Amino acid sequence: MRCPYCGHSESKVIDSRPTDEGERIRRRRECLKCSKRFTTYEVIETVPIVVIKKDRSREAFDRNKLLNGLLRACEKRPISLDTLESIVDEIESMLQNSLDREVPSSLIGKYAMDKLKNVDEVAYVRFASVYRQFKDINTFMDELNRIMESKV
Repeated sequence: MRCPYCGHSESKVIDSRPTDEGERIRRRRECLKCSKRFTTYEVIETVPIVVIKKDRSREAFDRNKLLNGLLRACEKRPISLDTLESIVDEIESMLQNSLDREVPSSLIGKYAMDKLKNVDEVAYVRFASVYRQFKDINTFMDELNRIMESKV
């Protein structure tokens, strides 16, 4: 790490502490040449996840897009934003921990449906209706019947 004052390449770490819920590390450093102090931040470098869409096109994973889809499904439902953000965090973590750098959008939708099913059944059905593209009322009713059977 180069000193921002004199450009010397060696410094010592005086203090180190996590920030942003452990996502970054803040380090106070002191230059070994001019003895001035400065702060650096370290961030874990993540490999981008590429989403393969239904039309076979590819785009970078966007957590905000997933969160917006969940927000629409949960509109006027008693589900907090914190709950939805934790669902997105869990899904993103699952994707980062997998060895695949390219994932189909259907897998992300399945993960979201699995999480929503445990949180709110109405939001789950709303999300499923868009994700599975129900063609008519019968496919919609089939899904509702599956939910009812799993409760018994």
